[in-house]
Amino acid sequence: MSVPPPARPSVVSQALARDRLGVPSVIMFALTAAAPLMVVGALVSTGWGVVGTTGFPLAFLIIAVILALFSFGYVAMSRHITNAGAFYSYIAQGLGRPLGVGGAMVALIAYNLLQVGLYGAFGAFLSQFLADKAKLNVDWWIVALVLWLFVAVLGLLRVDVNSKVLMILLGAELIVVTIFDVIFFSHPAGGSLSFEPWTWSALKDGAGPAFAVATTAFVGFEAAPVFAEEARSKNRTVAVATFLGLAVMFLSYSLTSWAASASMGVDQTVEQARASLDTGGPFFPALIAAGGSWTGDVGTVLLITSIAAAALSYHNTTARYAFALGRERVLPAFFGRTRARSGAPMAGSLFQTIIAAGVLVLFAVAGWDPLVNLFFWLGTAGGVGVLVLVAATSLSVIFYFIRDARGEGAWSRLVAPILATVALGYVMWQVFDNFGLLLGFAPGTENAAVWAFPAAYAAAAVIGIVWALILRGLNRQDYEAIGLGARANTARLEPAESVEVH
Repeated sequence: MSVPPPARPSVVSQALARDRLGVPSVIMFALTAAAPLMVVGALVSTGWGVVGTTGFPLAFLIIAVILALFSFGYVAMSRHITNAGAFYSYIAQGLGRPLGVGGAMVALIAYNLLQVGLYGAFGAFLSQFLADKAKLNVDWWIVALVLWLFVAVLGLLRVDVNSKVLMILLGAELIVVTIFDVIFFSHPAGGSLSFEPWTWSALKDGAGPAFAVATTAFVGFEAAPVFAEEARSKNRTVAVATFLGLAVMFLSYSLTSWAASASMGVDQTVEQARASLDTGGPFFPALIAAGGSWTGDVGTVLLITSIAAAALSYHNTTARYAFALGRERVLPAFFGRTRARSGAPMAGSLFQTIIAAGVLVLFAVAGWDPLVNLFFWLGTAGGVGVLVLVAATSLSVIFYFIRDARGEGAWSRLVAPILATVALGYVMWQVFDNFGLLLGFAPGTENAAVWAFPAAYAAAAVIGIVWALILRGLNRQDYEAIGLGARANTARLEPAESVEVH
């Protein structure tokens, strides 16, 4: 008779490593994707000058409430669907496979923009720090390549190794940010604390762009379902990591941005930011003025490590999206294989590394600004893409549970998703109506960048939808597996030859 031979060693597998991540580890991937010092010290500090508003604390509050409403349905859906391509699979099973694949293409662009943009901030801040402290003049892109290599190597290692690195960096950062908040609050401009950044009057003229920046800051909160296949006690881990991550992000972003602005003087913040766009913004000069030179040195070092941690976190998320699409044959099947020893999505990781290298070379050759053009433009544009995905996923939750409640309560499956979808629709309208302001252009300014990013997302979505329809005609089995995640048995290893036994 014929029996299969013993399993042969392989460097690839078709499943992510299971049971390696607990709640703390998953939270690390969520929080370090948008760490406090990076968000306020780099993103908001640049945003004050580009957008021209100090109302970021209120913007963080509004977006946090909307994302909390969204998360009730998102977490409920995660209890029934386990897939490393969370947004993609949820849209596919809620709104249909073609829209799911369209969403997947948007996700790949958005997360790549977010991840690659961080190299600009890392290069700009570290090269400036080396020039100030060590009198070493190193081009930003050379410094950025150091981070690129660091991420490329760690992206191929065990996911729990990545989480331990992130945990150390985040713990140090949260402690120091708390100290900085105390310093800022104890040195308010004019001797009294201003609550102006929390008012609508401070936000209204730049609400759309500020919402986009705030959404970008919260990217990472959605990471828990992406790592669900690798998590222990999946349902509990996803729920706790999602809501706790949102709470920590909101408190740290809103308090730190408010404290810094209040210390500089709310009426002086935008002016100072515009005057220092090419040197990293006013956050650290204000910190040094309030707390002494040591705060600037410690803060800059932790900002640089924070950016590195965020780059690693986004890299892991992007690689897992590619893995999910390869496993289900939406992308070539080799994307759906992992290293057997580490459980890491090898092809997706290498693909993201190659894209990042190409972008770095382009910006270095073209001489474009690493902080404004690479970090702020690409980062916020990536955040806008995630906003579109969140809105589509919120809508998909409604349709998914309308067909079958699956034991979920009315609040999680219907009420909260409806409220979130309406609110997200308003935010999207504000963002796209003011997209030029988000990039720092005056109203009515004609510039290719104003329409290029939205057009790229629209084109990606259309390509994905068309490709899904083509798949339906070419291979019905692969089409039916779209969005099934770990249950999609479509990425097959080549069968070993049988051995005859008499």
